[in-house]
Amino acid sequence: MRYLITGGAGFLGSFVTEKLLQRGVDRDNIIIPRRAQCDLTHEAPVADLVGKVKPDIIIHLAAEVGGIGANRENPGRFFFANMAMGLHLIEQARIHKIRKFVQVGTICAYPKFTPVPFKEDDLWNGFPEETNAPYGIAKKALLTMCQSYRQQYGMNAIYLLPVNLYGPRDNFDLKSSHVIPALIRKCIEARRRNAGHIEAWGTGSASREFLYVEDAAEGIILATEKYDKPEPVNLGASREITIKALTELVANLSGFKGQIQWDPSKPDGQPRRCLDTTRAKEQFNFSSQTSLEDGLKKTIAWYEQQNP
Repeated sequence: MRYLITGGAGFLGSFVTEKLLQRGVDRDNIIIPRRAQCDLTHEAPVADLVGKVKPDIIIHLAAEVGGIGANRENPGRFFFANMAMGLHLIEQARIHKIRKFVQVGTICAYPKFTPVPFKEDDLWNGFPEETNAPYGIAKKALLTMCQSYRQQYGMNAIYLLPVNLYGPRDNFDLKSSHVIPALIRKCIEARRRNAGHIEAWGTGSASREFLYVEDAAEGIILATEKYDKPEPVNLGASREITIKALTELVANLSGFKGQIQWDPSKPDGQPRRCLDTTRAKEQFNFSSQTSLEDGLKKTIAWYEQQNP
């Protein structure tokens, strides 16, 4: 089997690649396009790439993504880039009769006030949270494209919805990172300079569910191997935590003993996020194996090692 993994050198993609190698896939059969050589937001490079590589399976992980701040600053870019990449890749998969297409979506596609825990059937029952709606809607449109291509062309395209990810190799740039890497960096830097406090966005009242990146990679590979249906599937850890409790936990594990000062002028984002993961368990026997505390310890240790 020959795999084309977009975003394969990135945060999640690097772990997906490692999972394939662990399963005995030859590295020569894992093709990872790099942005400098292939801009996936344009049709011609994508057509050239898929035509030359001739993959059996495409796992589409590449995305333009960031935290609340990055979403607020780049709504147009995030919509266009994510829509265009998926659009061109799915169409070329059809043209070249690819055996299977795996589209990785986003938890941001769910409506702002989705009943908790989020069930896949609730995906279309409202508008996403405003700060990340352009990104979420672009990704959600690709679900409809996958289902439409399955219906009209018989294309085996599946769609996965991972919850917020974290772990080693994440993006720790404070301007574009998600909440966990941002908190880890803030706490460690504050500890090192003996600062008395750190600043955190919002009120801390919003809740989130977090999935350790290696668990997410395993879920994606299991679905690639075993799932062939049109319905979207949640990938999560089935545990919800408030941002306030998360921040206190990260501070404690990072050894930061100062105060946490909340800035309520900054947005909280979606009020709650927690997934129903029944379908993943039933369809391809996926469940998260890493507790939040253990995952955070691994991530903190990795960051400190990379930034001595």
